[in-house]
Amino acid sequence: MKEYTFSGRTWVITGKNNEIIPDIDTDQIFHNAYLHITEIEKMGQYTFDNLEGWKDFSTKAKPGDIMIAGSNFGSGSSRQQAVDCFRALGVKVIIAVSFGAIYKRNAINSGFPILMFADAERIISEKKIKNLDKVKIDLSTGKLTKVESGETFSLMPFSKVQKDIYDSGSLLNI
Repeated sequence: MKEYTFSGRTWVITGKNNEIIPDIDTDQIFHNAYLHITEIEKMGQYTFDNLEGWKDFSTKAKPGDIMIAGSNFGSGSSRQQAVDCFRALGVKVIIAVSFGAIYKRNAINSGFPILMFADAERIISEKKIKNLDKVKIDLSTGKLTKVESGETFSLMPFSKVQKDIYDSGSLLNI
């Protein structure tokens, strides 16, 4: 069985007014100029290379980090590289208010953990979670806990299908 709890630093994807950015599309996550790259380990350096204010994300991210994004994260094309670039950086989990349908399917099918956090915008605006906070996430219960304060937040836990695919490593391994 795979690991279901992760501890790491948070990256809250916010804009100029410290508001969580909605509708980050796959071209902002992994620009089409890099689609010729086929080795996953080389993709990470281009993560958010086309997202204003986040172009240096790949130099700051560390293995074990956890991302929190706004609604409709990963909208747009069916670009698998937009999932794999985070895997290359060692990002453990992506949490978002919601995901673009194709992005969600790509992430789940490839066994990459994603969780939805309906209340993320309010929690972020109230500064209850900020960049580089240390948190613990339990994929099976959907609990996010701030390590320092012990404060917990409810996320949508893995569905049975998502759990089965995650346990197998990918949809192709089921």
